[in-house]
Amino acid sequence: MKKKQRNIQDSVEEKINVDEKLAEFDTSSNIRNLKGLLGKIIAIIAIVMSIFHLYTAGFGTLLAMKQRSLHLLFVFVLGFVLYPIHKNSSKTKVPFYDWIFTAGGVMVTSYILFFYEDLVRRGGRPTSLDLFMGILAIFLVLEVTRRSIGPELPIIAVIAIAYVFVGPYLPGALGHRGYNIARIVNQLYMTTEGIFGTPLGVSSTFVFMFILFGSFLEVTGVGQFFIDVAFAMAGHRKGGPAKAAVVASGFMGSISGSSIANTVTTGAFTIPLMKKVGYKPNFAGAVEAAASTGGQILPPVMGAAAFIMSEFTNIPYITIVVSAFIPALLYYLGVIVMVHLQASKQNLQGMPKEELPDFKKTFKMGFHLLLPLVGVVLFLIRYSPLKAALLSIIVALGVSLIRSHTRIKPKDLFIALEDGAKKAVSVAAACACAGIIVGIVTLTGLGLTFANLIINLAGGMLLPTLFLTMVASIILGMGLPTTAKYIVLATMAAPALTELGVPVIAAHLFILYFGVIADVTPPVALAAYAGAGIAGGDSFKTGIQALKLGSAGFIIPYIFAMSPALLLIDVTIVQAIVATITACLGVVAFASGVQGYFLTFTKFHERIMFLLAALFLIHPNMIIDFAGLALLVIPAVLQYSRYKSEKTQGHPIV
Repeated sequence: MKKKQRNIQDSVEEKINVDEKLAEFDTSSNIRNLKGLLGKIIAIIAIVMSIFHLYTAGFGTLLAMKQRSLHLLFVFVLGFVLYPIHKNSSKTKVPFYDWIFTAGGVMVTSYILFFYEDLVRRGGRPTSLDLFMGILAIFLVLEVTRRSIGPELPIIAVIAIAYVFVGPYLPGALGHRGYNIARIVNQLYMTTEGIFGTPLGVSSTFVFMFILFGSFLEVTGVGQFFIDVAFAMAGHRKGGPAKAAVVASGFMGSISGSSIANTVTTGAFTIPLMKKVGYKPNFAGAVEAAASTGGQILPPVMGAAAFIMSEFTNIPYITIVVSAFIPALLYYLGVIVMVHLQASKQNLQGMPKEELPDFKKTFKMGFHLLLPLVGVVLFLIRYSPLKAALLSIIVALGVSLIRSHTRIKPKDLFIALEDGAKKAVSVAAACACAGIIVGIVTLTGLGLTFANLIINLAGGMLLPTLFLTMVASIILGMGLPTTAKYIVLATMAAPALTELGVPVIAAHLFILYFGVIADVTPPVALAAYAGAGIAGGDSFKTGIQALKLGSAGFIIPYIFAMSPALLLIDVTIVQAIVATITACLGVVAFASGVQGYFLTFTKFHERIMFLLAALFLIHPNMIIDFAGLALLVIPAVLQYSRYKSEKTQGHPIV
């Protein structure tokens, strides 16, 4: 197996610098590379942060404000030391002003830790020192967020703060009576309604632990195992490397939670192989981007937003996982069918079997690495997400000992602890900054106002409201990480959908889906741009191709929002099976219509019938399903007839 694995790697002729590409497209990966004593000190701080969260997961969390303030303290220290003030700043030294920022972060969080009882007793009557600490904390949260994820979210937070002051001067529904600085600081700094609100609370518990879980899986080699298994299963088939990329990226994206990071790390291996068998650079980059992006909606782990969704909606996380499964399956089915049809159009074959791992040997050597993923699903059924993550980490450590090549050494253990903490910084900073926006929305009542504006603009009709919400989700998703985008829209847009009768879980999954799809939606499609950077393709054209591959993701949310059978809400087993089968047929029909190919190239009227059949079949309604099947059969029969004729005559029919 090792020999065959070397053959695959030798076939990758293009050498990709993963770290450079990741830093180019993902702000959260653009960190300093500190060496020597300082590097060791920062590593120790990161390890201590992970140990703290492991301890509280096992023995109980602190009081909410204390848990969250200590979590934010670590974020400030690591954030200001690791992330430079500007992308062109030194990556090997920490300037004096960053130490001042760090000291300020320690000060404002320690103030909460040590004077918590006094702050509670003062409740709503902040002193001058409270105000100073609060204003400083708000500034530091904005700055650490700007450094770690970019300026978009802090700009929105500043606009939200400005709205508090200009509210009395605004006309109509947007106006409000206004609030003074003391009230704002009290809301944002001294309560669990602002910086230390639900988003940071989830970050300091569930999210951190699952990020740490992902880091432990990585050091066991699960990523390479996913790639090996995917290529062993699909690498030799028509267009094999692209299909293997979809499978491997789906698995990796489910546990990584970052579409850009997944595109770069997995794509550095899969994209050159796709190009080698004949895929054009734009399409190769698009395949990886579309597959990697879908990982954030793929159970069991999904992204950090899913845990925050559980807190916002009071719906158990395992329920969200179950509801999200069929829509995620349909998304990936759409991508892989599109890939297959593209390979058929270009007659692209797979890789020689001798260059691929043997499936039985590969699976035998690494099947135990899947046990933590199976375990996390079982644990989520019985325990809280926090406890489930802790137990899954323990299982990951245990199963790594089964075979020598996956065994975690002490050095690997420390690497996982350090890496998990560093990866959590950008997520936690985004949650703290989003907390500012949520706090302002709660203080001013902007959420209800915004929801009413959407409904009024849409004339009180569901479909236009869904469309407007989709547009808002995509626009925000272009500039914000999925977690931050979800928090903002869950506060402001989701109420509009629920008010029109959309089930709560469907409304929240709707905005999550389109926030995720934004990563492959031009003009700002960061995952697609990352894929283009690796493939050497055109960024915009790669974005268009990625959007085309993931286009099923634009239809599925509308279907489950209007008829939530696909989310397994209030359905029988038979209804669920029928809805799944017809939806799968609908996705295949949709891919055929988009690609203009089924068994052979389609004619215009066949393409239209495929697209109409897709719309009918994906909608879970018996009468509409029969109409969709009828529409599907006609072009399928025509295609089969022409396909047989083509084989007989020995040349393709276009």
